[in-house]
Amino acid sequence: MAASTLSPATNPSQLCSSKNGMFGTSQASILKPTRTQVLGKEKSLRITCEAGSIPADRVPDMGKRQLMNLLLLGAVSLPTAGMLVPYAAFFVPPGSGGAGGGIIAKDAFGNDVIASEWLKNHGPGDRTLTQGLKGDPTYLVVESDRTLATYGINAVCTHLGCVVPWNAAENKFICPCHGSQYNNQGRVVRGPAPLSLALAHADIDDGKVVFVPWVETDFRTGEAPWWA
Repeated sequence: MAASTLSPATNPSQLCSSKNGMFGTSQASILKPTRTQVLGKEKSLRITCEAGSIPADRVPDMGKRQLMNLLLLGAVSLPTAGMLVPYAAFFVPPGSGGAGGGIIAKDAFGNDVIASEWLKNHGPGDRTLTQGLKGDPTYLVVESDRTLATYGINAVCTHLGCVVPWNAAENKFICPCHGSQYNNQGRVVRGPAPLSLALAHADIDDGKVVFVPWVETDFRTGEAPWWA
């Protein structure tokens, strides 16, 4: 029987070979150089190791690798951004702008609200939801003299954000979620809502109703608008 021979590993790139293949020094180190490796009757395994090195021209260039990574990232980002822009635009209300930074009111079908047509179909005291600023549901108010009120009432409850319906029988806005109540102008008269409903100017521009942000004093409370 022949004893195996194994050179001490002095180089981390050393390679070892045997009849069964090649392996690294990290694998060869588990074999004791003085121990006899018996594989069978009168059969032995001789292991030889030889130092090897990686040619300098095969060492990865980190600068090139980073450049390739940046090019790959750019190639993926551009089409992704191109797809996200129209997707995000889908959620933006389609209303066109109005005078003074406002927005044209939209009816339930998404059509521009024409003041004269609206008054033909909505009588005195009517409060009907339209699409207002930022897409919020906003009540368009018809006064007792069959004219449009100069303000719109945001229908979002100031408690937890429910849409507050108009109760004509009670002459109030009554929230179905937690019972908050507002008078016919949207001023809070019963909690738990802490604040009155927000207002918006309801102007008429070229025959169309235009909602404009209300930044003046709240005429219902005499205080600065909390929503501005």
